[in-house]
Amino acid sequence: MRHLLARESGEVLAQLAWSRVLVAFDFDGTLAPIVANREMAHMRTRTSELFAKVCSLYPCAVISGRSQSDVSARLASAPIKYVIGNHGLEPGASLDEFEEEIAQARASLQAALGGMTGVDLEDKRYSLALHYRRSRNKRLARSAILAAVAALPVRMRVVPGKLVVNVVPERAPNKGDALLELRKTEQADTALYVGDDVTDEDVFELDQPGRLLTVRVGESQSSAAAYFLRDQNEMDRLLAKLISLREKRSST
Repeated sequence: MRHLLARESGEVLAQLAWSRVLVAFDFDGTLAPIVANREMAHMRTRTSELFAKVCSLYPCAVISGRSQSDVSARLASAPIKYVIGNHGLEPGASLDEFEEEIAQARASLQAALGGMTGVDLEDKRYSLALHYRRSRNKRLARSAILAAVAALPVRMRVVPGKLVVNVVPERAPNKGDALLELRKTEQADTALYVGDDVTDEDVFELDQPGRLLTVRVGESQSSAAAYFLRDQNEMDRLLAKLISLREKRSST
């Protein structure tokens, strides 16, 4: 894992800027800082300005665990081309089936976990998020959530996150599937993807040499990402670098 903004990594970004590239990001923890109250998540003013400029220079996508409508509302007026929600499944096929499966799962999980203090069930229509950030015993809360999901009458895929357990229909596409489909749609030679959480490993683990540059916010020895940013504050530096490189290409 190498630092993307180190001097020795400069040529990698330069090559991307000169190529037919799709630029994609997660939202929480990537474009926006992680906050205790998920409803308060937003980009810093400078990040928002830089992101809008990047969107005007590159075909861009945000692939988020939030619902498509939720994350779209947090992107201000950025001229973004693609917004994908619910961990890669929205928009897409079989949404009516996924919605029905999630409705069944929600009823079961509410019955199993409704009395547990500090566990908050978020219904995103096509997936669920069980937050336990406010629980006083986080280990116990997480164990109870996983046990309740394992007992569901419909099979679900569990996507762990930062003090959250995401529950997605087993047959639903993931973020990696979504990125590959967008790159194909865009007819891009390569793609850049930046994320920060376990759900982003579905992209990081893709075997796409020369066609995908993966970047994790926060260095991690357990991540499959090839590069890292030290923290979410470095996002502004990355966005500014992408702008500078693409504008330099346009002026030559």
